[in-house]
Formats: sequence, C-alpha cells, structure tokens
Amino acid sequence: MTNRSASAHSDEKAAANGHKASQNGTDPVSKVQDEDNRKVELGKKVTLLRGISIIIGTIIGAGIFISPKGILSHSGSIGMSLIVWIACGVLSLFGALSYAELGTCIKKSGGHYTYIMEAFGPQMAFIRLWADLIAIRPAAMAVISLAFGQYILEPLFMPCNIPPMAVKLATAIGITSVMYLNSMSVTWTARIQIFLTFSKLLAIGIIIVPGMYQLFKGETRNFENAFELSNVKLSGMPLAFYSGMYAYAGWFYLNFVTEEIDNPEKTVPLAICISMAIVTSCYVLTNVAYYTVMSAEELLASQAVAVTFAEKLLGNFSIAVPVFVALSCYGSMNGSIFALSRMFYVASREGQLPEVLSMIHIRRHTPLAAVLILYPMTMLQLFVGDIYSLLNFMSFLRWLFIGVVVLGLIYLRYTKPDLPRPFKVPLFIPVVFCLTCFFMVFMSLYSDPVNTGIGFVISLTGIPAYYMFIYFNHRPKWLQQALDSFNRTLQIILEVVPAD
Repeated sequence: MTNRSASAHSDEKAAANGHKASQNGTDPVSKVQDEDNRKVELGKKVTLLRGISIIIGTIIGAGIFISPKGILSHSGSIGMSLIVWIACGVLSLFGALSYAELGTCIKKSGGHYTYIMEAFGPQMAFIRLWADLIAIRPAAMAVISLAFGQYILEPLFMPCNIPPMAVKLATAIGITSVMYLNSMSVTWTARIQIFLTFSKLLAIGIIIVPGMYQLFKGETRNFENAFELSNVKLSGMPLAFYSGMYAYAGWFYLNFVTEEIDNPEKTVPLAICISMAIVTSCYVLTNVAYYTVMSAEELLASQAVAVTFAEKLLGNFSIAVPVFVALSCYGSMNGSIFALSRMFYVASREGQLPEVLSMIHIRRHTPLAAVLILYPMTMLQLFVGDIYSLLNFMSFLRWLFIGVVVLGLIYLRYTKPDLPRPFKVPLFIPVVFCLTCFFMVFMSLYSDPVNTGIGFVISLTGIPAYYMFIYFNHRPKWLQQALDSFNRTLQIILEVVPAD
C-alpha cells in the first residue's frame, strides 16, 4: 500500500509535526522550484467566492432533482416532507459550523481524515481513509455521475426511454472529462466551478419563480391536507432524513482544501454560513414550487421531478431543464474531485498511501496522482450496482464517520483546551449534530440491516489493512524494491515531484 518504511511511530510523529505546523499557522508546503523559479506547491488560490462556489456547487447536485421522492415516500405527507427539508438544513448548518471550528484551528487540508488523525490517531484515520477509498467516494461519485449521464441525454431521447448502456457511456465520458480538468489546472477548475454554481442557481430560479407565481395565484390545493398524519411511519423517518441529508451533503468539502484557502480564519466560517443559507432557502422554496403543480402521488410517480415540473408549467422550455440539471451534477462532480484529491494527497504525506500521491505536477501544480486515484474504482462501481441501494449503503458510512469527526471536536475541547480557536461554536451545536449522526446510524441498522451490515464490514476490513500495510512494515526486500520501482515509474510517467 505504501512504499515508505513508515511505522506507526513515524505516522504519529508525522501527525504531530503537521499539528505543530498547523498551530504555528504555517502550512506544510513545498520548497521545490520549477523551471520558472516558482515553487512546486499547491498555491493559495481559493478565495471567498471560490470557497462558496465549492460548497454550493458540490451540495446542489442531483439531490434536489432526485431526492424529493425519497423524502416524500418515507415521511408520508407533504407538510412532513417540508419539515424534514428544513430540519435537514438546520442540522447540516450545525455540522458545517462544527467543521468551521475544526478548519480554523487545524489548518491542514484533508477534511475528515485530518481531524480524525488529530483527535484519535493514525489507526482510526486510516480506517476512515480505507472506507473512503474503496467504498464511500467511488459510490458517491458513481451516483452523482449517473444522474449527469441520465439528464444530459434526456433532451436527445425525449419522450422515449434512454438505453441504460447509453447513460453509462455518457457518465463515463463525464467522469473522464472532470478528471482531466482537475489534472490540468487548479485555476481553471475553480473558474469553471463558479460558472457551474451560477448555472445551477439559475436552474433553481427557473423552478422557484414560476412556482411562487402559481402559489400567489392561489394554487394551494396540494397543501390543504399537508399534515395528514395517517401515512406518517416512524421507522421511515430516518430514511427520509437520509435522503434529505444526502441532498445537503457537501458542506464539508471546503475543509478538504484548507491549505489552499486565502485567509482561512475568516474565509472558512463565512463561506460555510453564506452557502448554507443559500442552499436551505433554495431547497425549501423548490419543494414548495414542486407542490404547486404536482400532487404527492404525481411527484412519487415521476422519473425526474424537475423535468415533470417543467413540462407542466414551462411548455417547450422544459427541454432546457435536463441540461441545467446535468450541468448541476457536473459541478458536483468537479467540486468533489477537487476536494477529495487533497485528502489522498494529505494521507500520502502522512505516510498512509503510496508516496507518489503526495507529489505535484512540475508545470501544472496539480496533485495529479491524487486526482486520478478514484478513477478506476468509480468506473467499476458505475458498471455494477443499483443507484438507490448504493445511496443508503454509502450514507450509513458517511454519517458514521462525520459523527466521529464532530465527536473529535468535543474531545479536542477537553484534551487540547489551549489550541488556538479563532472561530468557536457553542458546545450544544456539535453535541446535537453528533447525536443526530449516531441516531441516523442506529436507525439505519434497524431499517436496512443488510446494506448497513455490508457497509460496516467494508469499514472493518481497514483494521487488518492498517496492520498489514502501515503498522508491520518489515516487507520482504523484493516487495519493497517492486513498490519503489512502481512509484518511480508512475512519477516519471505523470511528471510529478515531491512537494517538500
């Protein structure tokens, strides 16, 4: 797994050194120069606007266009589904504020992974990394990319069904182009992210404005028995929250690129608060707009809620909606690859992944190998697996680990009280969010034990992997030589060099 002779001891030392660097406010970046006499490093290119576009651009993907069905079917009534949307927004804000505190006191990139490393040590961090690498991230990427493939082909095939293989091929092209963009330039990735964020806010505007017009015209018949309690099932509520929290997932991505943020103490909390306010308002108003033209039954019967809405209200213009939705999904793919590559980059720097992943392209200044690592796994999951069971199976692991990170925040308050915290949240916020995460995990065990069990087993395989690859590192000489030569070959092919 790694070609360094990095024992658990050296991992802890690396974590400690990184921690010192983060306390001094200096980022562990490079000293190498390229041919233009610029350092080969990841520069501080993420401004407030780019930060907001990473968060909004990653959160608003296909969730609002696919998920309303999941929330409505599990919550049982229109009124209840709107309450779930608002509650998920508030809970996501609690989680995001907790992450804002972590991002301002631990100034290292890597998001969840880095915070678990700081609070609970390298073994726990490796289990998180392992689950991310082999299950969570490829599944999340495959889900959002499949939505992209579905919607980009929709105008071409209307009103017929799209052949499943065509969707998968369009998806594969989409994933490849996102990987290419992120390999080529950090600046262009950020610029395109801003453009995609504005286009998705425009798409949501196209849904909200006519919907509000209908509402003010008196189209309220679907809201008359909004709180019909006879259909509400208690066991379905956690799954409704899953669908909702999935639609909001992505508020944590800015924390993956902390080292590249300009003035993180101010930018991180500000970007998070502005983004969450915009997203929650958009989501709730979009759902209200849906219900002005669709009854609960019509919404559940629809294959793509946003398209059905546009057909009913906007006539021929409805052909443009799938294109906007596809752009929205593309923005999510772009934002998440940009952020996640930094986690693999940091994990490699800590000695838990092959060394080549923490190297940077000599001219383009992008972590090329770290960007490409997800490509094979995502392609594999794309051609095998059902989108909705993937969603539940992935949500369980995601919330389990996010709960652990926020627990780490509470733990660090007591173990490292003198850590500088430029932004500090009241203790009840992480406590409420942490309890919510663990409640969702336990309820998912109850509601969907098979998928949850599979998720749990996958994350537990990280324990033997940790001891095999990281802890007991006395490898046979031939294996070490093979790994070294593999690293060297990749380094030459990709034209990357170490960043320190």
